[in-house]
Order: sequence, then C-alpha cells, then structure tokens
Amino acid sequence: MPDRFRPPFQHAPDPPWLIRTYAGHSTPEKSNALYRANLARGQTGLSIAFDLPTQTGYDGDHILARGEVGKVGVPVGHLGDMRALLKGIPLEQMNTSMTINAPAAWLLALYVALADEQNADRRALQGTTQNDIIKEYLSRGTYIFPPNPSLKLTADTIAWCLHEIPKWNAMNVCSYHLQEAGATPEQELAFALADAIAVLDGVRAAGEIAPERFGEVFSRMSFFVNAGIRFVTELCKMRAFGDLWEEIGRTRYAITDAKALRFRYGVQVNSLGLTEQQPENNVYRILLEALAVTLSKSARARAVQLPAWNEALGLPREWDQQWSLRLQQILAYETDLLEFEDIFDGSLVIAAKVDALKTLARAELAHIEAMGGAVEALESGYMKSKLVESHRRRIESLENGARSVIGVNRFTESAPSPLAGSGDGVQSVDAGVEYAQIQALKAWRARRDGPAAAAALAELSAAAREGRNIMPPSLEAARAGVTTGEWAQTLRDVFGQYRAPTGVALVLASEQEDELEPVRAQVSRVSAMLGRRLTFLIGKPGLDGHSNGAEQIAVRARAVGMEAVYEGIRLTPAEIVAAAKQARAHVIGLSILSGSHLDLVRDVLGLLRAEGLDGVPVIVGGIIPPADALALTQMGVARVYTPKDFRITEMMGDVASLVEAAVGAQASSAQ
Repeated sequence: MPDRFRPPFQHAPDPPWLIRTYAGHSTPEKSNALYRANLARGQTGLSIAFDLPTQTGYDGDHILARGEVGKVGVPVGHLGDMRALLKGIPLEQMNTSMTINAPAAWLLALYVALADEQNADRRALQGTTQNDIIKEYLSRGTYIFPPNPSLKLTADTIAWCLHEIPKWNAMNVCSYHLQEAGATPEQELAFALADAIAVLDGVRAAGEIAPERFGEVFSRMSFFVNAGIRFVTELCKMRAFGDLWEEIGRTRYAITDAKALRFRYGVQVNSLGLTEQQPENNVYRILLEALAVTLSKSARARAVQLPAWNEALGLPREWDQQWSLRLQQILAYETDLLEFEDIFDGSLVIAAKVDALKTLARAELAHIEAMGGAVEALESGYMKSKLVESHRRRIESLENGARSVIGVNRFTESAPSPLAGSGDGVQSVDAGVEYAQIQALKAWRARRDGPAAAAALAELSAAAREGRNIMPPSLEAARAGVTTGEWAQTLRDVFGQYRAPTGVALVLASEQEDELEPVRAQVSRVSAMLGRRLTFLIGKPGLDGHSNGAEQIAVRARAVGMEAVYEGIRLTPAEIVAAAKQARAHVIGLSILSGSHLDLVRDVLGLLRAEGLDGVPVIVGGIIPPADALALTQMGVARVYTPKDFRITEMMGDVASLVEAAVGAQASSAQ
C-alpha cells in the first residue's frame, strides 16, 4: 500500500507550486521593471507574454503588425530586446515559462544566447517553451507554417534541449485554449493527449534520440491546462489526465520509471469565464478555479498563474496582478492545504467521475487514432468543427439560462462597483510605443554586422531545406543580430504559410428554433428588399488569432438565413475591404480582441471610403473600454459589442435592422 494511504496523513508542509503571473507589455524595458517588481513581491518564476507580432513571426514594422506592437505582450525582435527584457535577472537561477509556439525555436535561441552571455551553465537552465503548434491551428491562431514542418521544428527543439539544456521543458502541451475554444472536459483530455502523441511519435521517428533515452523525452513533456468554474469536474479532469498519461506512457512508449510517468502540468485558470458585468465577482471565480488544481495532491499543478479580476475589461495594472499573486500566496502559506496527503483518495464520488471522464476521453482518442492521428484530424477540420460545435452549445446554454453566470444572466442587478468605476481601472499602452519600437528595430538593423546576419540566414535556410535540426543555425542567427521577422520569413520561404480550417461550415445549425424564427423572418424580409440574401462579412484584421467569437457569429448568422462570409484570421484591412467588395457585403463585422481596435478600424473605414463603400455599416466586437467604444462610434462605426453582449441571436436581429436602415437611407438619398 502506498504511504499516502497510511496514517498519519498530516506532515510538514510540502513546497508550494511555482507562483507566476503571466506578464509582458509595451516594451522590453517596462516589462523588465514589472518582472523585477513581481519577483520582489514573492513571485517564484517568470511567465512571459509576447506580443502578437512576436508570436506570429513578424517584426514591428510589418504591415500586419500595425496597431499590435506591445498590446497583448512584450515585443522581442532580436537579441537586444531579450537583453533588455531580462536585464538584472540571472537566468541560471530562474524558472522561465515562455508562451510562444510557432517561433518557439527562435525565442529559445535568443534566451540561450543571452544565458551564454551571462556565462550561465546551460545545464542549469530551467523553464518551458510552450511549443504546442497543434492547438494553435485549433484555438489560438498564432501558427505560421503548415502542420508537418511545424511539428519538425518542435521535434528539433526537444532533441536539442535534451542534449544541451536537459532541465528545460521543450514542449508544453496546451489544453488551456482548447477549453476556451469550446472543448468539453473529455475533448480537452483527448485532444491534448492526441497532440502529445503526435509530437512524441514525431520525435521518435526523427531518430535524433537514442531509444534508451526516450523515457527522458517523455518525462520532460509538460502540460498547460485550463481550470474552469465547475471545480469538482475540473479536479476530476486533472486526476484523469494523470491516469491517462501514465497509461499512454506504459502501453504506447514502454515507459516503466514511475517518476518519468508523472503528469507534470502548469495552469492558468479560466480567463474566458471572467465577466465584464460585476467584474468584482471574478475574484471568487479565480479562487474556486485555483482550488480545482491545488486541492488534490496527486493531481496538483507544478506551476500556477492566475489572471487579474479585471482582464475582461482590459490590460490589468501592476496592482491587479499583485492581488492575484497574493491569492496564491495566501492559499500556499496561510492555509494547511500543503500539509495533507490527497484528501480525495478513496472517494467513491471522485473515482466515479474520473472513470467516466477517462471512458469518454479514450473513445475520442480512439476515433482520432482511427483517422490517422492528430494531424489528420486537424487538417480534415474534424477537431476544429467539434470545438466550434461544443462552443455553440455552451453559448446557447448561457443565452437560454440553462447555465448560470452571476451578474450576466442571473442576479444582474448591481450597485456601482468602486473597483471598476474610475477611468484608470485598467492599464493602457502608450500609442507612441509602436513608433519607438519600430525606430529601435531599424537602428538595430543598421548597427549589426549585415554580412554576418545574411550568412546566418542563408545557413538557416539551408538547414530547413535539408531537414537538419533548426536549433544550431537559429542560435548563430540570434548572435548575428537576425530579427524575429527575418527568422520567420526565411522559414516561410522554405515551408510555406498555412491557413487552418475554420470549422464553421461543418457545424450544425442552432437548436434554439423558437428564438431564431423571428430573426429569420426579419432577415428574409430584408433580403427581399435587397433582391438577394443579406450578406454579412465577418473579418479578423491584424494578428489576433482568438477566433472563437467570430466563429460563433458566423455560425449564428448562417442559422438565421444570412450569407455569412468568414475567411479566418490574420487579414490586413485591405484584404477585408477587398473581400467585402467581392462579396458585395451589406454589413461588415470586425472582431478584435488584442486591443488594436482603434488603429485597425480606422484603416478599414478609410479604405471603405476610398472604394466608395462607406455606406456599408461596420460593427466591431472585442474587449473595448467605454472610452474607445465612444471613439469608434465617432469614427463612424454603427455598433460596438463587448463581452457583456452575449445574446448572439439578438445581435443578428440588430445587424438585420442596420442593413434595413442603410437600404432606407440609400433609397431616400436616391430620391
């Protein structure tokens, strides 16, 4: 019988998990100041948020980076930026998580090059590169290359890390965004494990690692998960994850070492569940979600980062992040949580729920395996369509009241919140940051050794074409002053650029027939006035890849009888306007969650005027502060929707009314 089943069950406190906050914004210098302040307050590890140009392999002066520099993370364009970002932080003593995927090999190269400059012992470096490309195609959208070369890059970093920085987790399978994209607990389990299998099979097939060392590869695989508000189910999900991961290790990869078979994971609790309405309630949600991943010792997270209470409103301030940090510290140091063995061992209720989740997850895993694995299930659109469908059901349960969210669809009456009442309730990024970053980037290119950078890029290209490990030439490119955009463009030229399936076309229509019928009638009436079906173009300008909302708008628009045109993520304003012109769109909807709405919407409206399409109503949705919503309206935007506007069918009726009014205005003008 394991010791944890023998009394006494109380002991000296276990060490707490790694305590992190996910942070980075504006500039490397400002982010460095934030990191050092958080570390001084008791944070025990770093979790770096990169801005969208960095995540998608663009320099700050690329057209697609307009309005995005420094908005949702820190821009890192070259080794100089990495130096500024981590100035005064000894990397040999730090545990650093980097949420970076498609260009993970590049950011890891920059990090290691900086560690070498600090004379750090590479073998002492600890941390994680997320490096999970499959979930980017499914949920988050910061992919660059097609799946197979992307998985090759992941395999390259795993093999290189095993030899050079063996304490580093080169792969962090991320189910966090799968849940945000709609995954049920069993889908989150199955899709994440299928993802891990695809990576491990790829590493094994590459042949860079001796078979006797494959157990080390398995042991360095970590996971990054989401914990939602149904914390009993989430707790059981984590226990199921551990059981299934051990099962896969033993049966598929013949791993026998108990330590290597441990399920190792970090967590950020569910930002999707944070509400714009009554945002002070988010503190309780965050606490309950943190309990889901800390209460059960045998399924406890190795690292935890908590969102701030006001992230549904905008970028949290330093004080807001401190509040979340203190929650973790109170849980770890004031309670007796860490003094006990697993308080759920032996529970019949927990065991039954865990078994049920494992049964459902095994069935989904078997289905994916029968399709040929995660890559085939991804490229066919199967996995994405399942997420879009699950998310549709989740949204509809909120709309019809089957699922309660306090302050949103239940107990909505509220006194004014003093926390959210002031004008400086969230942090804003200075509009001059992007210009300054671009000027610094140009100065960096001018100062570096140009021929050395060109030679490093040529070697990088050759390695990619020849199938060699990408890490050694990436390190040389980092030292030569190559930029993020140059590294990624070199590999785009070899591998090509990819556009993932949207999953929208395969999703079933809404089940809320009674609610849909009046809007369908309205759409039919307006379509008759137009002489053809009302055409609604949904566009995602810029680099924001969080497409869940746009996908649900497209699905519901189709359900009420509109012609929904949705081409996926990462479009320039010019491409959106060209698509609107080609489709003869009657209304344009722009979805932007990265904070770049003012710049991008201004560009779209200007191009519409230039094309003579300024009579087409434009609506905008995203995380948009009230002052910015007013500015958008003054620019000419017809409607602004934020997370509080969750009744999508009502929104579709509003869209139809806008088009009807526009038709009436055009008729009056013609007379």
